[in-house]
Amino acid sequence: MMKDPWWQRFIPHSSFSQTVVLIGCLLLTNQIVSYISVAVYFIKPSYQQINQLIARQIKLLFIDGVEVGREHLSMVDALNAKVRGDDGIKIYSQKQAREAGVNKATYYSYFSSQMSEYLGGPAEVRIAQGAEFQIWIRPPQAPSIWVKVPLHDISEQNLSPLTLYLMVIGALSVAGGWWFARKQNSPLKRLQTSALAVSRGEFPKALPLTGSSELIAVTKAFNQMSYSMEQLEQDKALLMAGISHDLRTPLTRIRLASEMINDRDEYLKEGIAHDIEDMDAIINQFIDYIRQDQSSCHEMAQLNDIIEDIANSESNRNSVIEVELVQLPMIPMQIVAIKRVISNFVENAFRYGNGWVKISSQFDGQHVGFCVEDDGPGIDESQIPKLFEPFIQGDSARGSIGSGLGLAIVRRIIDRHQGKIILSNRQEGGLHAQIWLPLE
Repeated sequence: MMKDPWWQRFIPHSSFSQTVVLIGCLLLTNQIVSYISVAVYFIKPSYQQINQLIARQIKLLFIDGVEVGREHLSMVDALNAKVRGDDGIKIYSQKQAREAGVNKATYYSYFSSQMSEYLGGPAEVRIAQGAEFQIWIRPPQAPSIWVKVPLHDISEQNLSPLTLYLMVIGALSVAGGWWFARKQNSPLKRLQTSALAVSRGEFPKALPLTGSSELIAVTKAFNQMSYSMEQLEQDKALLMAGISHDLRTPLTRIRLASEMINDRDEYLKEGIAHDIEDMDAIINQFIDYIRQDQSSCHEMAQLNDIIEDIANSESNRNSVIEVELVQLPMIPMQIVAIKRVISNFVENAFRYGNGWVKISSQFDGQHVGFCVEDDGPGIDESQIPKLFEPFIQGDSARGSIGSGLGLAIVRRIIDRHQGKIILSNRQEGGLHAQIWLPLE
């Protein structure tokens, strides 16, 4: 069997998680496209316009030339005097610019190339974002100076509403998608739970018809199927109960008639009594198979106590019974039903074995278990899967006593406990029956 690729382990498998991931991917794509669209068609043109306006202002500084006279000691002083009152524009020398924080501003190649195009030469643009949005330009007309243009109406806080808007819309969309997927998948979850209950022989109430039209149609069909199966089980129970009741009357008459047989035919009397007891036991098995102990409720119990009770009750047999127990936690179970399971395996071990039976308990951290072993001839491996079917008794190696319902009843009981049964042949000879029950 080929193994699945490693990347498939990260792909969600349930319909709910797949729906959530699909909606999340669609929303993420939508958010990215929206952000890029706003940046390209709104923010970018705005910055281009601002860049162009700043370039025009810088051109005006140098359009008439810069005269350095007695009143101005340097070009920086002359330019500052020229732009005095122009809404905070200020000229710096290289040293003054470093002291004012030009090195902390971020260089933008896109704006620099654009500014170079506007000013007709290589220019450098840096942007500082803080309490005030500042643009630093080194013009090609005077590469030894820096021009700082503050933008009072633009700051990084002004861009946060867009980011906040996208984040809120994304969060609400994901929450809405999660709610939608949960609403769509909740009927499927109820359907799964009810289907598992029906498989254990339980018949829950009709499921509500909610969800999409396809889910409503499937739920309606499941409700009809569950109702039909419940009616079938009730009819079968009624039929078997009626047959069992009707058979007991003639059996009672036969038993009374056998008591009138002469002592000379004592062997015939004993044979009839033995046959009546076998027929009565078979009838009881039919009734047990139909009832399935559904009236019993689960309660916390210790499996070791049940094993010890059965071992003590079987100790008067002319056979050897060994008990090997480990410390077990208490688990919820139908005590009478589990006791019947252990008794059935022990009875079969004595019946088909050679006088040795071992009962042991196990605990693997998640399951509590017990096993029953015998030293008989075992059974053909191909026959083991068929042993739990009704009216199947196995091959001749295990005999042909009874109605073939014992292991079928055992399987139903273990299935209702959500456990599992493993039958195998022992290397030393005989059969090994292993049962595991979950902690919860």
